[in-house]
Amino acid sequence: MPVQTSIQLFTVRDALEADLEGTLAELASRGFTAAEPYDFVRRAEPLAAALKAHGIAAPTGHAFLASTSFVNPDGTTTSRPVPAAEEVFDAADALGMTTVIEPYTDPALWKSEEHIADIARQLNAAAEIGAARGIRVGYHNHAHELESTFDGKTGLELFAELLDPRVVLEVDLYWVARAGVDSPALLKTLGDRVIAVHVKDGTLDPEAVAAYPPADQVPAGQGVVPLAQAIAAAPALEVAIVEFDHFGGDLFDAVEQSRVYLDETLAAAKDAR
Repeated sequence: MPVQTSIQLFTVRDALEADLEGTLAELASRGFTAAEPYDFVRRAEPLAAALKAHGIAAPTGHAFLASTSFVNPDGTTTSRPVPAAEEVFDAADALGMTTVIEPYTDPALWKSEEHIADIARQLNAAAEIGAARGIRVGYHNHAHELESTFDGKTGLELFAELLDPRVVLEVDLYWVARAGVDSPALLKTLGDRVIAVHVKDGTLDPEAVAAYPPADQVPAGQGVVPLAQAIAAAPALEVAIVEFDHFGGDLFDAVEQSRVYLDETLAAAKDAR
């Protein structure tokens, strides 16, 4: 089965919040036939209708399943409660989504094996609920899961060993590089559990990455993140997702350039296998 190219809708969050229909129409015109929604529970029905109208599927999506409250993209925690797992899976059903991915957990929790085990326990419990609905559960990394190490293993590798076999991983290749970890080697270690990757590139310029959101991100293939090598090292890959946390230029041009690069990279990886 060919790997599907997608886009994380957080990339175009400002445009999306201002004009849902227009933004999805623009993404469709740029060649996207799949997208990964974020914060989709509150708007499942209008989002499902808009995606369908523009010929865009939503095989994966981000929703909190191992956190009791929202965690901001910059890592700060909030007291705002998250929807219950059943509500998340109801919304995923409405969107035709088959995999719901935990987007972010409190970075402080990854300094302790006990807390890592608790995150795994919560995701395993969510996977049990999701399995009854025909929906998988997954986890998406940032840098902090890889910056913590335990007996020579990264926190993410330790975490993977504690997960129910039904829980999958979505590896963000930019954040792996930001953590100073060899992404092709990591993907080989994680093996068939990795069914998705975030294809995000950057220059990794020390001054630019110190900002939040990062100021170094560029269209895929134009930075120093080893995207093609990582994709080739993921044997069970199902979906590859374009994403930017921030881009200072024309964002829609940038995502289209990334989509073209990704399609070409996936075709080359398929021919090499």
